[in-house]
Amino acid sequence: MQPYQFAGGTAVVTGAASGIGEALAVQLAARGSNLVLVDRDKDRLGDVADRLRAAHPGLGLATHVADLSDDAATDALAATLAAEHPETTLLVNNAGVALGGRLDQVTLEDFDWVMSVNFRSVVRLTHAFVPVLKSHPGSHVVNVSSVFGIFAPAGQAAYAASKFAVRGFSEAVRHELAEDRVGVTVVHPGGIRTRIAESARVGSGVSREEYEQGQRQFKKLLSIPPEDAAAQIMTAIEKRRPRLLIGWSARVPDVLVRLMPGSYWKLIAKRAAPPKPAG
Repeated sequence: MQPYQFAGGTAVVTGAASGIGEALAVQLAARGSNLVLVDRDKDRLGDVADRLRAAHPGLGLATHVADLSDDAATDALAATLAAEHPETTLLVNNAGVALGGRLDQVTLEDFDWVMSVNFRSVVRLTHAFVPVLKSHPGSHVVNVSSVFGIFAPAGQAAYAASKFAVRGFSEAVRHELAEDRVGVTVVHPGGIRTRIAESARVGSGVSREEYEQGQRQFKKLLSIPPEDAAAQIMTAIEKRRPRLLIGWSARVPDVLVRLMPGSYWKLIAKRAAPPKPAG
């Protein structure tokens, strides 16, 4: 396919009130894309939209406040977006949530919450937009997975399940849409400085000590500015790349899993373990 043309197109971006979604909205507007921004945080989304309207008064910009953990609400949102924005040429499924705790420390309701936002909303929105995107050859879809869509650490069963699902879904849909000249990129970010850790749920069975240790380890990974991640995604869209790994914390595990598909966790867990006290 030819390079994706940003100018004059319309991009739908979920999770657009902060992090990678906000950074993408800024960079898409700078390249001349009209925007349809979705987030559950009404105030933050409004602030992002106001700044973009002031900076780019000639662009179209619509906002939709929605909770993607509600399947019925997501269905309604998907139908509304597809009907109201038939000119859409780019769909970015970026919204995501996290859950900390081993499987026996979390509830099934919490597990389902992660799957509804991280995976089922991706399926629902993509399904609704496929006819729209096929009507504009040269359109594109971006689904944000994670480094945890490449390897699955202990304590992240729900998150890893959702992100592996996004990866598989994206690959299959890419193959299906190729003949319609619609591209699909699946993104595996490593440690991006976003608000996902702040909004993450913690299983009721997780102790305070485990929670604090997990937060410390997680924050060590969050070193890449969301603007840098967004710039890499923009390049991947333009060049129609099928897969994007962002940061060493995604590229190294990708190689490790290829080399040690059944035993990589032994090495990772050993490196992540705190040092034993002397004596």
